[in-house]
Amino acid sequence: MAFLDHAFLLHNRAARRLYEAYAANQPILDFHCHLPVAEIAADRRFRNLTEIWLDGDHYKWRAMRANGVDERYCTGDAEPYEKFLAWARTVPQLLRNPLYHWTHLELRRYFDVKDLLDAASAPAIWRRANDRLRSEDFSAWGILRAFSVRALATTDDPADSLEHHVKLRQSALATKVFPTFRPDAALQTHDAAAFNAWTGRLAAQAGLEIRRLSDFLEALERRHNAFHELGCRASDHGLDACPWPPIGATQAESLFLKLRGGQALDAGEAVGFAAFLMLFFGRLNAEKGWVQQLHLGALRNGNARMHRALGPNTGFDSIGDWPHIVALNSYCDALECENRLPKLIFYNLNPADNYAFAALLGNFQGGEQPGKLQLGSAWWFLDQKEGMEWQLNALSNCGLLSRFVGMATDSRSFMSYPRHEYFRRILCNLIGGEIESGDLPNEENLVGPMIRALCYENAARYFGFPLASEAAPSRRASA
Repeated sequence: MAFLDHAFLLHNRAARRLYEAYAANQPILDFHCHLPVAEIAADRRFRNLTEIWLDGDHYKWRAMRANGVDERYCTGDAEPYEKFLAWARTVPQLLRNPLYHWTHLELRRYFDVKDLLDAASAPAIWRRANDRLRSEDFSAWGILRAFSVRALATTDDPADSLEHHVKLRQSALATKVFPTFRPDAALQTHDAAAFNAWTGRLAAQAGLEIRRLSDFLEALERRHNAFHELGCRASDHGLDACPWPPIGATQAESLFLKLRGGQALDAGEAVGFAAFLMLFFGRLNAEKGWVQQLHLGALRNGNARMHRALGPNTGFDSIGDWPHIVALNSYCDALECENRLPKLIFYNLNPADNYAFAALLGNFQGGEQPGKLQLGSAWWFLDQKEGMEWQLNALSNCGLLSRFVGMATDSRSFMSYPRHEYFRRILCNLIGGEIESGDLPNEENLVGPMIRALCYENAARYFGFPLASEAAPSRRASA
């Protein structure tokens, strides 16, 4: 079997049949990503392979550092071609790292390059890819069209103007682009100056003066409403762990005034205030029928020296080890007791917690929404074959795989869409293997529709984005 041939990751006949018939041609709903909305609105064109492939990619930067590459070729001032060559020299050292798969899958699906990337092949690949990037097919819009991205949801701060989303709503782009409400800055109370600067921007966007806690909550609700008007149907929250227990409104008011007076909150105060706000966000989301996404467990900015030099999201994060379940169950239970528990997706970063998360979902399922609570797709360091299988197995054993909303790229890169293909192949291989072994029935009418639903249909129903009429999938989506 050749590397990356039609049977890539599909190790049996049933898997190949499921993939070809039910997965390969499904469109993409990228319900959680970090693509820069300004670049989508401008239909950005990329001058070279480094711009589209290496800039901002902390996955690659981590691998290059591990290979002894100087920081100048990662985040520094080296020329684009020099950075690409440094990456090309690193790739042969990546055997068994998921980046080796992703790198060559992306080269094939975007540029029809079948050569393995190394120092010798790099010059020709650089020229070929850059020639392709000059085509209109490789603008931001062209890429979304080529991979049949029906819709995507960016990640947006409540203090953002949303001007680019307004522009996109009036544009001819076939892919629907929606904002996601990410109010993490409201919980960052360890730095009063930063909190107050952000609160000032929030006040300007909401069109009211923020003096008291009630003003702050009203401003957040106004922005929540504005996001909804632009098609937003989800919030997102990046948390070490779910903050708990909450404080009451009187104490929250006191702490808010303390912040506005220029004093940071201590650790205990910060947790109580954050939990108070998370209940507030949960109620808002439930009222509008939104999905609330919680990304839990990242140990961020672990290298203080490099964080001071380069800032966040530069590749110095890892998997944390916080206790999650008691606080998370308490949070859900508090909202459930008010009959205001929204649809929830928990993205777990520590695989040791997969079964605990998957089992917790069952405490709060029910009502008219199938799969109301979800164990989100394997995330960040788990976004690879083994991690995806762990997530799928935990979900299958503790809940209903058939109701899973499937893959999200969680990416800042326009080169990430083959990750949906990667997930679909892994999914079909897992199910196909169990058909071949007799662990699942060889009934295509039973299993095939489930595969199709996991690739697109479940997410479309669950999120409820206002989508246009269905269009035929592109050629590239089934490549």
